[in-house]
Amino acid sequence: MANAASRLVLPLLALLPIAFLVLFFAWPVASIVGIGLGGSGVTAVLTSGDTWQLVAFTLGQAAAATLVAVLAGMPLAYVMARCKLPGIGVVRTLILVPFVLPTVVVGLAFRALLPDAGVLSIVLANAFFNVAVVARTVGGLWAHTDRRAEEAARALGASRWRAFTSVVLPSIAPAIGSAAAVIFLFCATSFGVVLMLGGARYRTLETEIYLRTVDLFDLPGAAALSILQVVAVIAVLVIGAFARRRRETALRLRGRLETARRPVGGEWIVVAAALAVMVALLVPIVGLVTKSLTTLDGWRALTSTGDSGTLEVSAWEAAGNSLRAATDATIFAMVLGVAAAVVLSQLRRGRAVLGETLDLALMLPLGVSAVTVGFGYLVTLGDLPFDLRTSPLLVPFAQALVITPLIVRTVLPVLRAIDERLRQAAGTLGAGPFRVWREVDLALAGRSLIAAAGFGYVVALGEFGATSFLARPDAPTLPVAIARLIDRPGELNNEMAYAACVVLMLVTVLAVVVIERLTPAVGEF
Repeated sequence: MANAASRLVLPLLALLPIAFLVLFFAWPVASIVGIGLGGSGVTAVLTSGDTWQLVAFTLGQAAAATLVAVLAGMPLAYVMARCKLPGIGVVRTLILVPFVLPTVVVGLAFRALLPDAGVLSIVLANAFFNVAVVARTVGGLWAHTDRRAEEAARALGASRWRAFTSVVLPSIAPAIGSAAAVIFLFCATSFGVVLMLGGARYRTLETEIYLRTVDLFDLPGAAALSILQVVAVIAVLVIGAFARRRRETALRLRGRLETARRPVGGEWIVVAAALAVMVALLVPIVGLVTKSLTTLDGWRALTSTGDSGTLEVSAWEAAGNSLRAATDATIFAMVLGVAAAVVLSQLRRGRAVLGETLDLALMLPLGVSAVTVGFGYLVTLGDLPFDLRTSPLLVPFAQALVITPLIVRTVLPVLRAIDERLRQAAGTLGAGPFRVWREVDLALAGRSLIAAAGFGYVVALGEFGATSFLARPDAPTLPVAIARLIDRPGELNNEMAYAACVVLMLVTVLAVVVIERLTPAVGEF
């Protein structure tokens, strides 16, 4: 973009995500924290031994799940980056499916697979979600590392393991650190999985905030826990941003290299490990489908409201609500996310601090309790000239808040990879900023925009945290309807829940296949 035009266009673009963050995130969260801090129980909560046991369990299960996800994802990252094998495209698609599956689907799958596993089921379910983050993030950088350095080390007598630890591992460490930070964030703020698998026995900060807000109406306690969560999230995001910046620098230095070839010798052991991980990822999915087909009564009952009218609408109507809400949320998030990505891609070294601050602010909604945000909506949005609390757009707004950071992470690396000289040449030839965007950025980043929209759509389709709090009883989304069916007694309700989970999973898988077909290997995820 021409410099003069950029000075005007960039601030206007930045206003969109900033205004949305202030109105639909900062204001509601600050209001809830303010209400809570006005009480007298905050100090008691922060000094309670039970609170710090809760913190320890939250961080412990997140660390364990992160370790499992990294160890399981590394063989897949190697195969995707270094191996030429038939079916690699299928592997890329299959490993992304768990990451975008709705939490209620995964929770129900692991509850059927490991009904009495307790903490182990929580750790494995959270790791199941995030193997794709390691495989795709680390594999993306691994594909850019020069194989010749490793071969030189081997020629000098280093073992395969020594060559990996001394040459390859330092090169891909930034990607491992970035992936681990993101996974830890996701696992520490996991809601649906812990709620379904932990029950009343195992609780994290996220589920405890939900309990104190919804069941106990203990706002001071919920506010205190929210403060702890926000502090932890900011720390993780700062670490992740540092690792991400190191990874982007590594990518610029090395460029794209063709390093994939057919495995030889001991490399087949890594391929076998990757295959074992793939099989492990498929076990919960296959188990869920098998459970749903044990009897067809649940499938037939999808047109009803469940046993004794558990739902106020049929499961198919809830599915329609999910599709409409996800569509609206994706439209909102694409406008906000693309605007933010354009601004962040244009901020140069002189404004690096501003760019990092905006980037951090955009990621914060991923780590703050969805219950806190949702309850904040009910407290604050009634003060607007038009009351959004009864609007059908309330759920899409909450979902857009969750998926906007993911869209930014998908589009931003592609925009940053566009050669600035192309924009300058277009500007020199007389093109205005919007024409430069259309002819240069949109032409080169179009596939990533499609991927971001599809990715955001499937995540919104399965969003459960904020939606469970905001969706009206007469207009539930399918994940909310599934959770209600599970909570109510009755064999038919359970069978309906399994059938509805399979429907939601099939839609998700179809969307992932389309994304991978149209836009292979774009963005960070």
